[in-house]
Amino acid sequence: MKNIIFTVSFLLIVLISKAQQPPAPPTAEERLKHTTDLLQKEVNMTEAQKTSVKNAFKTFITAADKLHKNNPPPPPPPDAKTKEAMDKLVKERDEAVKKVLTADQFAKYKEAVKKLHPPGPGHP
Repeated sequence: MKNIIFTVSFLLIVLISKAQQPPAPPTAEERLKHTTDLLQKEVNMTEAQKTSVKNAFKTFITAADKLHKNNPPPPPPPDAKTKEAMDKLVKERDEAVKKVLTADQFAKYKEAVKKLHPPGPGHP
């Protein structure tokens, strides 16, 4: 009887500890697909524009992942160098996208990009 109670208790502890593990973050490919799908829905780009925008985001996501390896995500805020590098990457990405979109499409693009990231703590 003691063995059964011990075994059941052990199994419950193992199951509870497995259930509390956070889900794995999405891969770069998953983020790229989500981004391109959202932008296509919001901006309605041509195939050539879609390919160019996808390439710009692929470059951005790859470089951003390299930056984040050295600076883990919140709660600690990024250091000044990482923030500056990330801002530069965003600017380069937006410039690459702006070259292939019309002014109206780019305005829609800017609104769609805001939907990609939830607001941070303290922001509604």
